[in-house]
Formats: sequence, C-alpha cells, structure tokens
Amino acid sequence: MKNINYVCPKCSNTTYQVSEMRATGGTLSKIFDVQNKKFTSITCSNCTYTEFYKTKTSALSNIFDLFTN
Repeated sequence: MKNINYVCPKCSNTTYQVSEMRATGGTLSKIFDVQNKKFTSITCSNCTYTEFYKTKTSALSNIFDLFTN
C-alpha cells in the first residue's frame, strides 16, 4: 500500500495501522458464503478511530473464496 498522509479527524494523531476486511454483498453470496466485498481500514494508533474504504475485488479472488470456504 502507498504511504499516505493520514491525520486522525478525532485526535489529530498521524500514526495508524492498515488492515483489510472482506464481507458478503447479497443473498446469493450469503448463501454460498462468498465474501465479494473488500474494504481497507485505517485505524488511529492513539484513539483507535477507524475508517473503512471500499476497494475492488477480482473475479479470481471471488472464485478462490467460493472453493476455499
């Protein structure tokens, strides 16, 4: 991931942690337990305020997820 200039909107801290989260997005994906939505989270190291940003997933990763659940 690129180096970003993050400033926490709650406490003005500039140190953070980056994580990734996947989630289901609809009825069929819930039935087959396919996490076809991907989010990147940025969490302030001081106050733990967290922001989520939606990122793109590839068809290959969705297919892989279907067979590895």
